[in-house]
Amino acid sequence: MLPVNGSREALFAFAQTVVDPTRPAKVVCPNPFYQIYEGAALLAGAAPLFLNEKPDELTEQQWSEVQLLYACSPANPSGKVLRLDEWRALFELAERHGFVIASDECYSEIYFGAPPLGALEAAFKLNRKNYEHLVVFSSLSKRSNAPGMRSGFVAGDAELLKGFLRYRTYHGSAMSLAVQQASVAAWSDEAHVRENRRRYAEKFKAVLPLIRHPLQAEMPQGGFYLWLRTPIDECEFARRLHAEYNVLVLPGSYLAREAGGVNPGRHRVRIALVAPQAECVEAIGRMMQFAKNL
Repeated sequence: MLPVNGSREALFAFAQTVVDPTRPAKVVCPNPFYQIYEGAALLAGAAPLFLNEKPDELTEQQWSEVQLLYACSPANPSGKVLRLDEWRALFELAERHGFVIASDECYSEIYFGAPPLGALEAAFKLNRKNYEHLVVFSSLSKRSNAPGMRSGFVAGDAELLKGFLRYRTYHGSAMSLAVQQASVAAWSDEAHVRENRRRYAEKFKAVLPLIRHPLQAEMPQGGFYLWLRTPIDECEFARRLHAEYNVLVLPGSYLAREAGGVNPGRHRVRIALVAPQAECVEAIGRMMQFAKNL
């Protein structure tokens, strides 16, 4: 385990550590995805591949060139949680083709039911107790609502982390003493995390019943996003909603790339329920007023 200055820096830097651009290099990203994955792949000298749903979307030739795969559970933006059988399939692919799995779990402590199955826990359940080819990333950003603190950790395969530590002695910055002390306090306390989950659950409970045709949304398994389906082009929807009702949302196509002939972010927008509950309710109300005129 190593401390890092937030999971974003670590997710990016890790790709620079494990990708060898002197041979065919592919990096698999979930689709939709957190944009750091794509940027990390490109700047490491690799080509990103985008996986919409299932591993069989890629050919054996493509899998043979994969050096790194990013996973995100609960997912950004859909909130989907990976099951044990899905982790098993990823581990078997990594073993067969020799690539590394980077599991982004920054939303792992925001859930609405059973805690999501993390990659290290899945590996342990599947008797992969040395965590070969696997590194997990987490941070205080979401669990403690402290995105500006830049405090996180990586954990997993000791050999991979040895190389990552060597890279970070040249690239990484030391965490300040003040941030270290604040991090100890935040990581050591679970009461505020439970309260955080409760508040997000209350927000979803308040806003989901307000969403009617022609808009569609479902309760996510984790995270704090509504992955809203729109009846018109998502970019037009976002522009007009901002111009006419002063509500900001993110077009789903900005979070995805075309793969297999489709962009899974089309006709979707991402809504972050991070504002106070009253503001979230007000925003959804305005959105419905806008939608009725479409």
